[in-house]
Amino acid sequence: MRPSILNPLFADVSTLKGVGPKIAALLTKLAGPRLVDLILTPPSGIIDRSYRPKLADAEPGRVATVEVVVDRHTPPPAAKRNLPYKVLCSDSTGYVNLVFFHAKAEWLKKQLPEGKARLISGRIEEYGSERQITHPDFMATPGENSIPLVEPVYPLTAGLSAAVYRRAIADALTKLPTLPEWLYADELSSTGWPSWRDAVTSLHHPESSLDLNTDSQHRQRLAFDELLSNQLALALIRHRRQKMAGRPLNGDDGLIRAAEAALPFRLTGDQQHVLAEIFADMSSANRMVRLVQGDVGSGKTMVALLAMLRAVEAGTQAALMAPTEILAQQHYETIAPIAESLGLTTALLLGRDKGPARTATRSGVEKGYVHLVIGTHALFSGDVQFADLGLVVVDEQHRFGVSQRLSLQDKGRRADVLVMTATPIPRTLALTTYGDMEVSQIREKPPGRKPVTTRALPSQRLPDVVEAVARAIDRGDQVYWVCPLVADAEMLDLVSVETRASSLEDRFGDDVSVVHGQMKAEEKDAVIEAFSRGEKKILVATTVIEVGVNTPNATVMVIEHAERFGLAQLHQLRGRVGRGEKPSNCLLLYSAGDGGLGKTAKARLNILRETEDGFRIAEEDLALRGPGDALGTAQSGLPDFRIADLSQHGTLLERASETARRVVADDPDLETEKGAALRLLLYLYGQDDAVKRLRAG
Repeated sequence: MRPSILNPLFADVSTLKGVGPKIAALLTKLAGPRLVDLILTPPSGIIDRSYRPKLADAEPGRVATVEVVVDRHTPPPAAKRNLPYKVLCSDSTGYVNLVFFHAKAEWLKKQLPEGKARLISGRIEEYGSERQITHPDFMATPGENSIPLVEPVYPLTAGLSAAVYRRAIADALTKLPTLPEWLYADELSSTGWPSWRDAVTSLHHPESSLDLNTDSQHRQRLAFDELLSNQLALALIRHRRQKMAGRPLNGDDGLIRAAEAALPFRLTGDQQHVLAEIFADMSSANRMVRLVQGDVGSGKTMVALLAMLRAVEAGTQAALMAPTEILAQQHYETIAPIAESLGLTTALLLGRDKGPARTATRSGVEKGYVHLVIGTHALFSGDVQFADLGLVVVDEQHRFGVSQRLSLQDKGRRADVLVMTATPIPRTLALTTYGDMEVSQIREKPPGRKPVTTRALPSQRLPDVVEAVARAIDRGDQVYWVCPLVADAEMLDLVSVETRASSLEDRFGDDVSVVHGQMKAEEKDAVIEAFSRGEKKILVATTVIEVGVNTPNATVMVIEHAERFGLAQLHQLRGRVGRGEKPSNCLLLYSAGDGGLGKTAKARLNILRETEDGFRIAEEDLALRGPGDALGTAQSGLPDFRIADLSQHGTLLERASETARRVVADDPDLETEKGAALRLLLYLYGQDDAVKRLRAG
C-alpha cells in the first residue's frame, strides 16, 4: 500500500478549492488527475510584472503595473451593448482607460470605486491618441502586495483561465507534506540542492526567467529525483533478476562452428566480441538479459542465430520474436536454410496461422521436435507451449514496453533473454529505457557494405529525381520511394503513397507496386516478396519498410517530405539500400515553405549527408528533437519525464544511475530508514511496480 504521508498528494484535483467537475476535467487533460500531477507539471514561462512606470513613461506593448486613481466610469449606451465599458484612471503624469467587454457594471464599480487608488497590471496599448489596458490581469488596493513581481505561466486549454489554474496550483501547494530526505548527505552537500518540498515550491514561484532554466537549483533537484526514481526502479528489477537462478547453457561449439563455416563471410570483430559476451552470460548460473544494439546492416541476425544454436547445443529450444510479420518472415528465410543444413527444424509462427497447419506447428513446438521458433508476438499467446525454451530473442525491442520484456521469460524455465535493436540508441535513452539490462554494441559493418551517397534536393527537382529513377531501372536496379501518408489529407499539404504511385505508373506502368500499413498482412507480404524477387522495379511505401526489408538489388531510396521524418527514421530508411555490391543513393526531397527550410530540418538533413554512423545520428537526433521522439516515433517503452530533459540532463542521469547502484548495494530491499524514504520517491514518480516486485521478492 502507498504510505499514508503521500495520500494528500494523490487526492483527486476535484478536491481543490473552486475546482468543480468541469475544471477538474480540464486540469486532468493538461496535467493529470491527481494533485501530484499538478505540482510536478512545471510552468512553461513567466510574465514579468516588475515594470512599474508612471503613465507618461509606460511603453506601449509592454506589461506594466501602474498605481492610479479611478476618475470616471463610462458604461456603454443601453442601445449599444456591444461597445466596451470604460474606466478612466490617472496618475500625476497622464491618463489610461481600462476597457472591459460584456462587463457587469455593479462588479466593476465595487472593484474600482471612483476616487480610490488602485494598482492595475496588464498590457499597455495605444488606441488612437489614448492609452488603454483591455481587461487588466490584476486590480488591487495598493499595499496589499497582491500583485506578484513575477507570475508563472502554464499551458492552458479552452475553458480554463490562467487565474483558475494558478489558484489550483496555490491550493495544491498547501497540501505539500514534509518528506524524509532520500538523497545521501554527501550528494546534498556537494550540490547545494534544496529539499524536495522547497524545490517544488520554488518551481511554482519563479523570480526571473533564469528560474525556468534546466540548470536552476530547484529544477536540477526535481529532475534528479525523477531520473533517480527511474534508475532505482530498473536497478531493483535488475538486482531481483540477478538473484533469480538461471541455468547454465553450455555447448560443444559443434553447431556454431558448422554454421560459421557455412557462412559466405567471416564475422566482424564486433560480432565476435558480442558473441563472447552472450556466451559468457549463457554459461553462467544467472539469467541473461542482454541488449544488442547494432547499426543498420551490422549483422545482428547472425549473432542471434549463433546464440540460438548455443541454446540448442545445450539441449533446449530457442525462439525469436519480431514486431511485424514481414520481419518475422525475413528472419525465417535467413535462418531456416542454415538450420536445415545443420539438421535442425525451424518453424514460423504467425498470428494469422489457421487450421491444421497451426495445430501441427504448435504441437511440434510443444513436443520439442522444433528446435528454432520464429514469429511475432503470437509466440507468446496462450496456446503456444514449448518443451524446454532456453533462449528468447526479441528483435526491435523498443516497440515493446519493459513489462512485456519481463513477461517473455515466463514461457521458458528460467529462459535467457537476448534483445536486439537496429535503432542505435543514445546512452541516455539506453539508461532510462534499458537500465535493467546489460548492453552490447555492434558498430562495425561487415566487409563489402558500400557507403550510400546521400543528397538533399528541393521538391522542385522532382522531374530530375524521376529521371534518375529511370536510369537506375535501365541498369536493372530497383527503387524504394517513401511518402509520409497513405492517402491525401485535406489539412496536410503532403504527397501520399497513392498519389505518387499513380504519377509513377504513368511513366513506369506495371513496374510500380505499393505497400503501406493499412493493407492486410498477407497483402503486404505478397507485395514485398514480389519486389524482393525482382518482379517489380519500384516500391512506393510508407515507413512500413523501415526495418527488416532486405532487397540487395535496390540501389535508390527516394524519401519525399524528408523534413517531416526524424533523423533515426531517415537513417533506418536509408539502410534499406546499399545492401548489395552496387553503389547506392538516397535522395531526400524536402518541401521548403515561404520562409525556407527550418533550422532544425536543415540541421537534420545535413547530419544525414555527413555521416552513416547510426550512433552519432542517434545522439544528434536526441539533441534536435528531444527524447520523446528520438527513436523515430513516440515509443511505448520510453519513460515520460515531466521535468527531466535528457538532452540537457545527461550528466544528472549518469549520477542518478550511480546513486541507484549505490542504493542497491547498501540496501537492496529498501528496509532501512533511507530505504523507506526511497520507497516514497518511487511512489511519488509512479514506479509502484518496482515496489510491488520488491515486496513480492
